[in-house]
Parts: sequence; C-alpha cells; structure tokens
Amino acid sequence: MQNFRHMIRKVRCDNTDYEELKLDSEEKTFSPNLWFYQNKMKSRPDDVSIEELQNELFGNYTSQEKMHAYIQWLFPTQEIGTNSEAYVLTPEEIKLFRKDEMAKDRLLKSYRLMLDFYGMKLLDEKTGEVCRADNWRERFENLDRNTHNNLRITRILKCLGILGFQHYQAPLVHFFLEETLVNGNLPSLKRSVLDYFIFSVLDRSERKVLIRFAFEKFKPKEEFVWCPKRIQSRFFREMNH
Repeated sequence: MQNFRHMIRKVRCDNTDYEELKLDSEEKTFSPNLWFYQNKMKSRPDDVSIEELQNELFGNYTSQEKMHAYIQWLFPTQEIGTNSEAYVLTPEEIKLFRKDEMAKDRLLKSYRLMLDFYGMKLLDEKTGEVCRADNWRERFENLDRNTHNNLRITRILKCLGILGFQHYQAPLVHFFLEETLVNGNLPSLKRSVLDYFIFSVLDRSERKVLIRFAFEKFKPKEEFVWCPKRIQSRFFREMNH
C-alpha cells in the first residue's frame, strides 16, 4: 500500500496546464482508460462501450459475479490486474481524467453500480457517505461467500483515490469497519478491511481516524496489529481520559 500511495504522490495535477497537457496527451499518448470512459474505445476482450457495459451490468448480479474482465476497465489503477487486455493508468491519463467531468460522471455511475451489487447505496455525492440498500442481507451473503470481491473493493478504493474521488475512500472504509467490527457482518471481509482497505486511503489524517476507530471497536485489543503499540497506548489513554 505504501507503493500505491507513493505512485500517487508522483502525479502532480494542480500545477498542470490542462490545455497544453490535453494537446500533448490526448493526441499523442495512448490513453485507453480515458478513451473508454469518453465512449471512444471499447473494452477488451468483451468489445463493449462504457455505456453498454454499465447498462448490461446494473442489477445483473449473476453477470457481475461471474464476469471478471470488466472490473479493470471500470476501475483502472496503476497496477496490473488479471485481465491482460486491460491497461494500467499513466500519469498523463490520470491528470486528464481528473479534468474530464463527463468521464468522472461515468466513473461515479460505475461506483453506484458496484455499491448496488454489494448491497449498498451512495447517500451523499458531496461527502461520499454510503449506507445499506434495501436488499443488503442477500447481497452481504454473496459478498461474504465470494471473497474475490475483497480484491475488487481494494481496486475500487484505489481507483477512487486516483481519479478525483479521494473523499469517497474513507466513508466506504468506515462503512465496512462498522459492519465487520460493530455489527458482526461480513466475517470473510474483516481481514481485508483491516489489512488493505484502510491503507488504500490516501489522506493520512483520515487513515489515522479509521485506524483509531478500528482499534476502539476491535476485540480482543491485545491482538490488534494495525498500528504500533505506542500508538495503541496513546489511544488507551485518550479513551480512558
């Protein structure tokens, strides 16, 4: 996860001349992930556009579970996945994607699609707050049974952080911490939430808040290994103050 966060720190978006970058990158640089989200390129190997894929998958839980090639197209990152015909994001693509409102709107739709698949929904587009959907029991059972979705969620979290939705990361992780550590749901997901989901969050202060919440809710405390003992001691003192 440190490698992931290090790669993102290398991407500098705020000081980029967008028009100059647009001319350099869109015309000269191969940008398949951006083109896919601009509806200019179809996914491989399925040969479907972003709009076709989203329409085909939404609510089609069997396809979402059994198909695997689509996840890297919907949520590209800088890391290689299992679909050899998908592409990793380049720094130029990331900068351009973050400036493209239509592409970001489509990414948000992809996020809603996957939340629905997992029995969740987006409550607030500004804050990223999520909650259970009406069919959460059925979808939680599927999520707990099919643990490859743990990797998918890690990818989704990373993609959100990379492509302009960093503020959505912590609310999603907090939701899963609440469900696993407080409500006792999704036992097969618990380890991934602690090992991977928390540390996919790019904002350091938000990671600290999540780690503290996890420590407060985790039992037994002596088995908590996701921060140093000196930090745990400080948490104890603050909790008992």
